[in-house]
Amino acid sequence: MLAFIVQARVGSTRLPNKILLPFFKGKSILELLISKLKNIEDAKVILATSKNKENDILEQIARQNGVLCFRGAENDVIQRFIDAAEEHGVNNMIRVCSDNPFLELSSIRELVHCAKNSNNDYISFNIGGVPSIKTHYGFWTEFVKLDALKKVALLTDEQLYHEHVTNYIYTHPDMFSINWIDGPSILDTHPEIRLTIDTKEDFDNVKQIYGEICEKNEYPTIADVVKYLDAHSMFYASMRNQIKQNNK
Repeated sequence: MLAFIVQARVGSTRLPNKILLPFFKGKSILELLISKLKNIEDAKVILATSKNKENDILEQIARQNGVLCFRGAENDVIQRFIDAAEEHGVNNMIRVCSDNPFLELSSIRELVHCAKNSNNDYISFNIGGVPSIKTHYGFWTEFVKLDALKKVALLTDEQLYHEHVTNYIYTHPDMFSINWIDGPSILDTHPEIRLTIDTKEDFDNVKQIYGEICEKNEYPTIADVVKYLDAHSMFYASMRNQIKQNNK
């Protein structure tokens, strides 16, 4: 069984409640993200948050939006994913970061197709030689097998690898079967794009961009977003500044 596991929590050192703030037409980023994922056929959606009381609201949102919820460890995120998968009978999962409203639907479908037709431990997108999870674009997700996560949990207790769920896998390619999907070449000339949200400035920028694009096109492609940004290049200076201040 394949499932989307959405990593989410209310706490954030730089922008608390960022995934719950009104973002587009009265909906939060989290609600918009869940709605997008529900377009993918034959896949569960599981919201994986922690047992901290402040995250009770996330469980309520999951129920209201017709998706599953798992409550687990706050800081040992890899264990949270393992436990969520085991509780819901999931062997293969797509990890979704809950602060990326511009996840591209066609890329998600491509990843699902690759996952269903391969036996890799890990599949994701490669952008100019850099794993997509290490970029600031915010367009992509990652596929990983439950067995691969269990292997990581047994091999290391290092906090870095337990907090950043897939980091050990893609930094130890000799130990896992990895498949990289090349990202679109249009991004080779657009390293300044930042659509992932960590700060108030990120939120304000992306909210405005999303509102103007998605008013006419609910699920824009990467090319659509790049075209808009090139026509509204005033956003690039702020994005460059945020990239400098928030290294991946």
